[in-house]
Amino acid sequence: MFDRQKVFLGITPTCWINDDFPTIGSEISFEQCVSEIALAGFEGCSVGHTFPSDPVALRDALALRGLRVSEPWVSTYFTANEMQTQTLDNFRRQLEFIHAVGGTDIGTAELGHAVHQQPVALLANKPVFDDQRWHAMIDGLNALGAHATDAGMRLCYHHHMGTGVQTPAEVERFLADTDPDAVHLLLDTGHFTWAGGDPVALVGDHFDRIKHVHLKDLRQSMVDEAAHQGLSFGDAIRAGVFTVPGDGLIDFPAFLHALGERGYTGWLVVEAEQDPAKAHPLEYAKRARAYLREVAGL
Repeated sequence: MFDRQKVFLGITPTCWINDDFPTIGSEISFEQCVSEIALAGFEGCSVGHTFPSDPVALRDALALRGLRVSEPWVSTYFTANEMQTQTLDNFRRQLEFIHAVGGTDIGTAELGHAVHQQPVALLANKPVFDDQRWHAMIDGLNALGAHATDAGMRLCYHHHMGTGVQTPAEVERFLADTDPDAVHLLLDTGHFTWAGGDPVALVGDHFDRIKHVHLKDLRQSMVDEAAHQGLSFGDAIRAGVFTVPGDGLIDFPAFLHALGERGYTGWLVVEAEQDPAKAHPLEYAKRARAYLREVAGL
């Protein structure tokens, strides 16, 4: 299904810690997190907020465990005028960082006016950008993408619940408006499905834009509860809306087959934002790794 020499399996630290909600997993050390990632059989991971900020220290700590960085993260704020300079500075620093630790992809999302970190009902309060804000975001991302490309890197945009690029229609508009040579898609199965999309159909329609993938599953009961009770994103995470592939409602065999038959290469990164007090991180990481081996031969 996949060329094992060209597909790399990673996992985000969000089974252990959470960058949006730092109190989740705050008792877990960096060393425990990355050691368990290696023990579960993954090849790499994204960068969490407890990871060393010195690239040499991080690269050495990961290499000791046979790991490497799948992607760092940088948030953009092109729709918030007062934060545009900060956006550019942060992006340049992260490009230097990912180059120093040996990575090629950089994940990003526009968080201007986003509500996923706020204690408000997620679905009722997501931002909807007017044309002025939308075009400010597109122009900014195209510029960052061109800068990344010139540096030998790839900007991979993460559509996200609670942001201005959440729904399937917004993702379609985003793909139509951005430069395909400079701005790529980080397809997150959990976020896209929760927003009402079909990840398999997205692969069929826009495979050439997909350069990075987050494998996240959803629990139907928690999706329903989040809608009916007006939960915030943080409360939904704590309640268990996300889980590892094979433990929820998404048809991962169909999704992985769609990617594999089209010759996907790059990172497949498990991401299950869970409360480690409720979902043992190593247990779920090992479960995810075994599932990918079973259904995709990875």
